[in-house]
Amino acid sequence: MLYKREKQIAITAVAAAANLCEQVREERGAVAIAKPDFSPVTVADLGAQAVICQALSEAFPADPVIAEEDSTLLRSPAMTEQLQQITNYVQVHLAGATPKVVTDWIDWGNGGIESRYWTLDPIDGTKGYLRGDQYAIALALVEAGEVKLGVLGCPALPVDPKHPQSERGVIFVAVRGQGTTMIPLDGGEPHPIHVANSDEVGSRRLAESVESAHGNLARQEAVAQAAGLNEPFLRIDSQAKYGLVARGEAALYIRLPFPGSLHRRENIWDHAAGAIVVEEAGGRVTDMYGQPLDFACGFQLVNNQGIVASNGAIHEAVLAAVAQTHEK
Repeated sequence: MLYKREKQIAITAVAAAANLCEQVREERGAVAIAKPDFSPVTVADLGAQAVICQALSEAFPADPVIAEEDSTLLRSPAMTEQLQQITNYVQVHLAGATPKVVTDWIDWGNGGIESRYWTLDPIDGTKGYLRGDQYAIALALVEAGEVKLGVLGCPALPVDPKHPQSERGVIFVAVRGQGTTMIPLDGGEPHPIHVANSDEVGSRRLAESVESAHGNLARQEAVAQAAGLNEPFLRIDSQAKYGLVARGEAALYIRLPFPGSLHRRENIWDHAAGAIVVEEAGGRVTDMYGQPLDFACGFQLVNNQGIVASNGAIHEAVLAAVAQTHEK
């Protein structure tokens, strides 16, 4: 089966990273470290990146990995304690890891764009993680600018949406041309998932970010209403929103820029895994103009603006609504 080895290694690595993140959150309360750009990072982000990059570097040494984090902060003498904490958590999964080896694994994620590469966000939705809410570990394999494999770990997402207080933690897995499956993080058989059809409540619901700075909420909600999405909106952090669309809890995830930030472009690691999860579940993902997402051009989607991820059935109506609101 095409990408069978890549899929299995990616699932194993993401599951290990998810367990590390949950252990850190339970034991340490996920204390933030401020990066130079003032965005937060945690011991869990860096530990998760080390675990996943180690697995990829061992299995696919010729493949570059483009990840969100690096070890620059950790190499400061002032961060010795945090680096040792990260090392201790990594050792649970990789016995014998040392601080030097851990920083090297983290920096394996400093690769560049090639015809085949992996892209990783070790914790997408760090603010959600810090609040005790939703977050995702997002790993994708890209070839010739197209995502071929996506593994999206969502440790806080209920396994059964109808019983939100029951078992939590799922991994979404998608391979181009092979569909999307969902696996309980604690173990179990994968089962296929599909976007909502017109008879389901999820077909009338929008999923959007908690953070108001992530998109033009007023315009996004106007677009959703114009497209007939009249159920209460779901606001959650991270690429878990893609998972909600893929398994039919929502029909649309949309991310539109503010008028004053039209130059802004999305990072590849924020969308690659989620996009293929939705597409292989029967949905459609484009930019706000209906163009496919182009992952061949750099660390950002420089040829795309905005994100529209839908169940497919409403996609054209959403794009038309985007164009109409743009004209106002």
